[in-house]
Amino acid sequence: MNRRKFLQWGALTAPLLSFKSPGFFQKPIVVSTWDSGMPVNAEAWKVLTNNGKSLDAVEAGARFIENEINCCVGLGGYPDRDGIVTLDACIMDENANCGAVAAIERIKHPVSVARMVMEKTPHVLLAGAGAQQFALENGFTLEPQTLSKEAENAYEQWLKKSEYKPVINIENKKENGPFAPPFFEDGSANHDTMGLLAIDATGNMSGAVTTSGMAFKLHGRVGDSPIIGAGLFVDNTIGAATSSGVGEEVIRICGTHLVVEYMRNGYSPEMACKKACERIIQHDREKAKQIQVGFLAINKKGEYGAYSIQKGFVFSVKSNKENRIVPAKYFFG
Repeated sequence: MNRRKFLQWGALTAPLLSFKSPGFFQKPIVVSTWDSGMPVNAEAWKVLTNNGKSLDAVEAGARFIENEINCCVGLGGYPDRDGIVTLDACIMDENANCGAVAAIERIKHPVSVARMVMEKTPHVLLAGAGAQQFALENGFTLEPQTLSKEAENAYEQWLKKSEYKPVINIENKKENGPFAPPFFEDGSANHDTMGLLAIDATGNMSGAVTTSGMAFKLHGRVGDSPIIGAGLFVDNTIGAATSSGVGEEVIRICGTHLVVEYMRNGYSPEMACKKACERIIQHDREKAKQIQVGFLAINKKGEYGAYSIQKGFVFSVKSNKENRIVPAKYFFG
């Protein structure tokens, strides 16, 4: 290449080399599902701004919302159709270490039990009575098997009809407040999931998910939330993703793993989430019109994005430059 051609090439490519998209190499940063993620992010941020690990940050954020008694994450959440609250959670770090618990009862912080599964056992997922036994053997205590006042009221309303009738995006109804239980007067209810993803100051990524699952589900039902590759997936070389919505549909496509693979192939976080939603819609378009699934993703650069099947999914972002709630783009609106 002669000098003239080199200068011409430089003039053409300089804009590309100097361009930095929003969030380019943002670290630390934490993103989480729904507007209730704002205080969750704030808790995680305390860890991140003290040069803490992303793994500790996502656990701290998840524990915060598990403490909220009037929330549908944690023991204050809605019971299954037998009147029992069962919880699911998972956690994953930058080295692909992961742990999860499913259908665990009377344990306040399932996300911390999930981390202990990751760090103290050769397993990834413990369920039901076995998960509870493991928790008790490792210092956790049994909480009273009683429903919160709001959950009890909702359950009593539901028993009048005993119908399972999810309401799209009810967890994000502003009139209910950020931690109010997601139910209407007729007892119809949906679910909520808190998924969060973080990059720490060293550039390492981790994620966590915690939920009480779908309200009034069959006893023993487990959705996508505690399943690595469905409700959460982290690849420290590429990015991470989490999900919220009808877990069965996320499981069918291994949703968060799919999102990360799309990012591996060059898609932005938002477009990767969109492609995963489209995969669900392609399976059964008419069914998809009646459900909600949202994906949230972040890549290694700190760029983030989300997409949902229905209008109404939002997510929360916290970094040195941002602290806001962002509405996701959507397919049906």
